[in-house]
Amino acid sequence: MRVTRILIPDISPARRAAFAVLQAVSEGAYASDQLRSETRSLETRDAGLAAQIVFGCLRFQAQLDYLILTYSGKGANALDLPVRIALRMAIFQIRYLQRVPAHAAVHDSVELVKVHKRAATGLANAVLRKVTRDPVQWPERAVELSCPEWLLARWETQFGAMGAQGIAAAALEEPIPYVRVASGSGVPAGMELEATPISGAYRVRSALTTGTRLHDVSSQTIIPLLGLRPGMRYLDLCAAPGNKTVQALETPLKLAIACDISWPRLREVPPVCPRVVLDAAQPLPIREQFDAILIDAPCSGTGTLGRNPEIKWRVAERDFGRFQIKQEQILSNAATLLAPGGALLYATCSLEREENEEVVKRVLEHERALKLEFEMRRLPGRDLGDGFYAAVMRTR
Repeated sequence: MRVTRILIPDISPARRAAFAVLQAVSEGAYASDQLRSETRSLETRDAGLAAQIVFGCLRFQAQLDYLILTYSGKGANALDLPVRIALRMAIFQIRYLQRVPAHAAVHDSVELVKVHKRAATGLANAVLRKVTRDPVQWPERAVELSCPEWLLARWETQFGAMGAQGIAAAALEEPIPYVRVASGSGVPAGMELEATPISGAYRVRSALTTGTRLHDVSSQTIIPLLGLRPGMRYLDLCAAPGNKTVQALETPLKLAIACDISWPRLREVPPVCPRVVLDAAQPLPIREQFDAILIDAPCSGTGTLGRNPEIKWRVAERDFGRFQIKQEQILSNAATLLAPGGALLYATCSLEREENEEVVKRVLEHERALKLEFEMRRLPGRDLGDGFYAAVMRTR
């Protein structure tokens, strides 16, 4: 009997993992979730390189595709997906990662092409031999800022040319890690922290330790808007992964309940209060009234492109209206549970009016017992951290 042996090329674990993650992202997965799965068994150094490659390829995708076109004469979308991913990976490493040897990046990417699309091996070799670190004159702002033009145009209309550029440029930067240290709590051992203008929010200056719970600085500005006081009853209708719930419980509350539609995500909320699986867009199975209600609504996430760069290549304008429908339902349902004089806080990490001001305006038109107290917006590139919108409403 003849036995055929398939030789597995010598490709680094980091690049194997990055390639697998980028393939999964192209099919709808989220990079952060997929990276946790693919790098769980890798050494710290390999996991770090895999993350650099994945997020770098997604952040700079438009630039990388322009370079593929320049070097090959073919648009990236004309290439088979495995070839496109492998070329993006190699070009990113050569041009953007100064400490990565170019020969290692080229070798592994060519081997990945050989495994997944052998006929394109010669093309990959020819393209990657042309890659340099020389400055490039980008043909248009959508390529230079690596952001779809339609998004840039929307932001320019709403926030001005400088605002739009700041948002897109911030999305090309690796996000700064922040943690929360509650008043009276000690600094986690082995971590070097730097205070920020937001009380309790600290920038991490040292390497992250295992199990560190990151909490974006912009996200930490939301809970204080509720004005929580001891003895209040608090409801978080979209709680996962629980950072805001934990922050709210820095105040000794009479009652706190954390809800989310997804039990796997709700399990990330520390068991510091009752956790309830429910769809907040459906009639709520709750009879209690609450002094403070938080809706950190499901949204497009366009304020988080630095951490979730795949969103800018995946989101479509029609999605904003789709999110709006659910957001209005959640906000209207929450209003029925608000105690007299209570505060209802609606927040998103979206930059889009359809998911923010328009949702609040439409709900206030039919919830006559509510009045708008104030609105807040944080923009990437102008403010620290992610983009956020928040509106506080109160019963009349």
